[in-house]
Amino acid sequence: MLVLTRKAEESIMISDEIEIKVVSIEGNQIRLGIDAPQDIEVHRKEIYEEIEAENKEAADVQRQNLKDIAKLVEKKEKKRGLDEL
Repeated sequence: MLVLTRKAEESIMISDEIEIKVVSIEGNQIRLGIDAPQDIEVHRKEIYEEIEAENKEAADVQRQNLKDIAKLVEKKEKKRGLDEL
């Protein structure tokens, strides 16, 4: 982890496109300004983690739906095989 010291109104650059600026320091809070291209999503970490958890849950549901569909297809194929006898 890179640790930098910045004062109010000072910035850091990430690549050529992302600037993070210390807007103000009030007590134990620091206000940051982030200038990044619109195609780059910027979230607070706790929000990012919630989004990731929701995406994982949605993927698990889709995976389970595919398993259920596969079982239905398998049953239908077995039934079709019995009907042909």
